[in-house]
Amino acid sequence: MKKPVIKITITKEDTGYSAHALVNNKSINTEGDSYDELKENILDVVNLSFEEEGFTYSSDEIKIILDLESFFDFYKVINAKALSERIGMNHSLLSQYINGMKKPSQAQTKKIFQGVQQLGKELAEIRLLL
Repeated sequence: MKKPVIKITITKEDTGYSAHALVNNKSINTEGDSYDELKENILDVVNLSFEEEGFTYSSDEIKIILDLESFFDFYKVINAKALSERIGMNHSLLSQYINGMKKPSQAQTKKIFQGVQQLGKELAEIRLLL
């Protein structure tokens, strides 16, 4: 049996975060009060789930999928107002998406993440004078 790819979805909850995945008919679920605690718990539960098959995973092998609210909670360094201007979205609407007051459509979510990814590419290409 080939080592399965793990794609785990993280969701922001009222009291922390939850993570879940279904891999080869195995339900993988955990939670944590903080993102760091959640990452540790994810690694533990994934390795326990595949212990019988002899598979051991590192955190780099687990693909994380975030909902919009969790993404902006983890990456507070991203200024939502500046991002909304950059992608041509009403700041109030983006704030409602980020705070979980409204659920964005698939097209809106794609627009937001394309803006974030473009910003990431631009930042990665910057060179500073030393």
